Amino acid sequence: MAEIQLHNTLAGKIEKFVPQKAGEVRMYTCGPTVYDYAHIGNYRTFVFQDILRRFLKLRGFKLNHVMNLTDVDDRIIANAAAAGKSIRDYTEKFVQAFFDDCRSLSIEAPEHWIRATDHIDDMVKLIERLQQKTFTYPSEGSIYYRIAKFPEYGKLSKVDLTGIQAGARVDNDRYEKESARDFALWKAPKPGEHFWETPIGPGRPGWHIECSAMAMKFLGDTLDIHTGGVDLAFPHHENEIAQSEAATGKPFARYWLHAEHLLVEGEKMSKSLGNFYTLRDLFGKGYKPSALRFALSSVPYRKQLNFTFDGLQQAASSVERLRNFADRLKQGKFPAGKQKGMAARIAKAADEFDAGLSEDLNTARALAAVFDLVREANIAMDKGEFRQGDVSAAQEFLATFDKVFAVMEDNDGEKLRALGFGRPESGPGDTEIDKLVAERNAAKKKRDFVTADRIRKELADRGIIIEDAKDGSVRWKRK
Repeated sequence: MAEIQLHNTLAGKIEKFVPQKAGEVRMYTCGPTVYDYAHIGNYRTFVFQDILRRFLKLRGFKLNHVMNLTDVDDRIIANAAAAGKSIRDYTEKFVQAFFDDCRSLSIEAPEHWIRATDHIDDMVKLIERLQQKTFTYPSEGSIYYRIAKFPEYGKLSKVDLTGIQAGARVDNDRYEKESARDFALWKAPKPGEHFWETPIGPGRPGWHIECSAMAMKFLGDTLDIHTGGVDLAFPHHENEIAQSEAATGKPFARYWLHAEHLLVEGEKMSKSLGNFYTLRDLFGKGYKPSALRFALSSVPYRKQLNFTFDGLQQAASSVERLRNFADRLKQGKFPAGKQKGMAARIAKAADEFDAGLSEDLNTARALAAVFDLVREANIAMDKGEFRQGDVSAAQEFLATFDKVFAVMEDNDGEKLRALGFGRPESGPGDTEIDKLVAERNAAKKKRDFVTADRIRKELADRGIIIEDAKDGSVRWKRK
């Protein structure tokens, strides 16, 4: 197997990945701010993080993976107050929607889901440590971090602090990405807003201190990997480093991985342009979860992904092609023995798949290895050259592929029904389909083609397509 190489934003280059403790990876990923439904740009990053997690597990690493749910920020505070709800009551709907979306995209749960509101005490204690080390100053009931006291500020994002006014303060969690000023660790309460009574005064935490406190509580002073979208590198991740390293005197994270932006039809996604999509928007248009996951993972994470509906349709076709190949391996009737060179070809594909993912998660290279093999094996099957002795190796390779990409299981209908798209009774279950297919096969053997055609039409009307293969096997799939 190839060495795992990852692009470390901190170093500005590709580096060999070596965790602090052999065989274990401590990883923190920035999750959603749960003030609304997450959009497909968010899920581009979450799917990248899942691919990384799954590949590390495939390689035998034990993961201690933390993802936060930011349920305290300016928008949440304002929206909850306007709705007359507590923060927890306001955000619960969007937290559960996020969990549902993750299940629909086969995004694995981390070892720890953590919510900011559960860890206010930890944030207060971290602020107190920074106070003791004189990295803070008070102003009008708020507490600010003094950037000038941390000379390494900017080392992650390479931001130039020249000309920035010393002591200029930014209180808003949503300040412009170009701003590099002292930021709020603790915010004084405003009339009508929720706040906590604490040893450092009434108020609420700033966004940046939340991640530092929670990451170090669960993973220790130094993490192996910290991931997020490229838009978080500055100022959020830069501020996390400043807070954490000022408090501990140790490196906060050894490898920083950032996913690039998602464009829609070549343009930045925005509600004003009418190209802003949540998962529910796309599922409502009839697209499948597996197609969306495939599309979001097909472009390497450090390249911009141009999301198009043609591309999403192509992703659906690619998934269908993989599933059809798996069905052909399972149901096909092949001559005994092994095809000359096929075992070596499958082994080569497995090596190339691993090499692609080892190359900074080059998903395009890994997928090319899979589809090249599928094409060659299908040609061999069509020619009658593929042998039964090669089936298990090909199936094992597909299983390895799916441990990372997670698109092979034909459960899109089930996932969509769980989200409320389509009624549970809208399609037959697998057992009923298999029974009807068996009845159709029996009718064909008796040359009762009227019955066979009736069953095919009945299944088609209920969303099931029957495919009769050249080798005599019969496959079915849902529309």
